[in-house]
Amino acid sequence: MPGKLLGDMDALFPEVQLPESRVLIIITGGTICMRRSPDGLVPAKGFLKAGLAPRPSFNDGSYPEPLEIVTDDKGTKKAVQSLRTPISTYDRRVRYSVLEFEELLDSSSIDAAGWDHIAKTIYRNYQLFDGFVVLHGTDSLAYTCSALSFMLQDLGKPVILTGSQAPMMELQNDAQDNLLSSLIIAGHFMIPEVCLFFNFKLFRGNRTTKVSAEDFNAFASPNIPPLAQITSLRTNVQWNLVYRPTEVNPFSIQTKLDTAHVACLRIFPGMKPEMVDAVLRTGGLKGLILETFGAGNTPGGPDSAMTRILADAVKRGIVIVNVTQCLSGSVSPLYAPATVLGRAGVVFGQDMTTEAALTKLAYLLALPDSTPQEVAKRMSVSMRGELTESTRTHFEHPKSGTLTPELSNLTALGYAVQKGNLQDTRDIIRGEPRWLLNDADYNLNTPVVSALSHYHLEVAS
Repeated sequence: MPGKLLGDMDALFPEVQLPESRVLIIITGGTICMRRSPDGLVPAKGFLKAGLAPRPSFNDGSYPEPLEIVTDDKGTKKAVQSLRTPISTYDRRVRYSVLEFEELLDSSSIDAAGWDHIAKTIYRNYQLFDGFVVLHGTDSLAYTCSALSFMLQDLGKPVILTGSQAPMMELQNDAQDNLLSSLIIAGHFMIPEVCLFFNFKLFRGNRTTKVSAEDFNAFASPNIPPLAQITSLRTNVQWNLVYRPTEVNPFSIQTKLDTAHVACLRIFPGMKPEMVDAVLRTGGLKGLILETFGAGNTPGGPDSAMTRILADAVKRGIVIVNVTQCLSGSVSPLYAPATVLGRAGVVFGQDMTTEAALTKLAYLLALPDSTPQEVAKRMSVSMRGELTESTRTHFEHPKSGTLTPELSNLTALGYAVQKGNLQDTRDIIRGEPRWLLNDADYNLNTPVVSALSHYHLEVAS
């Protein structure tokens, strides 16, 4: 009934223009746009005409004027057909156009060049649209989401990647719900992140992983809840989870991710150290993602062959990042084997997915003037919400009844910072340079945060 009333109002008052947002749908390929052929399902062109225009949910029948899109780095513009959705729950229409890649790909074939193509397409059209939806195959979707989250720098608009387990042209499919929901979110909500939408849930893209090859519920975000969920009544956005940059800079992109110089290796019981050494001596290798047991453990101890091989590789300038094989959880110095790796120079990947760790490493290595030391340092720091930064709390009652030297120094540092005593602060830090500035009090404030909160800028710097 509400939809009918709104339609009647449009007929009675055609001059009344409801607000509309503009979204560009970028089609890279994948199951969602596939059709049957004698050789099985294959990506097919003409998705707007065959898949969207005949469906009332995607086309209100108004057939608005074409929209312009930029097609190359020279700024060449091309007028393409646009469609408009019916009025949404939020009294807004979404007007959209479709840009299909010349070569539609199965997602298993996408690489860094494909990521560059997507990023450049968004960059060229950034000022012309309010949001972007990228249609992509599911097999490598989590990798592309993670890569784009780093490549799209200072993003201020929603970029939502989606796909389907069954093609839009099949009778039973998840394509229509996934695409329509992505389109509505991109056109209604200012979520300035690279996201993945699937099965009524919007995830942070660099937190996702594919968990099923068949189910419609194909993706999960094990270490952070969904940013939004679709219900029968509305879109429920968890605004407290939405990542927002702390600085305002012009939108830019970083291309040419160094995927040819990174690798991923999964540790297994009985693995020979020579296997790890062979991978680490691959010509041109600059970084390795090491998938380890549990909280970051590998076989052997501090003097084992495995540890020596990893330590030697770090000394040669190879950045090694430790992530867990588990679906959820974090790599931390909880157990001795993980601590041993940390002392050997292996970076704790914390709760990053393998997809996020690999693409982040490739992104950092592609930055101008990057060094192994700088890359290793930034791998354990959140850049786009891809990991949960954690710190130990040391303001606590000691179980032994006495304060350890570390706790005493952190307490003394806290008082020195609070008083703005620069000389005492320097003296304490010189005595404990390894970890003091990374630890926090019971309010989870580090010494630097405490100095800033008391406006002691000289101490903070």
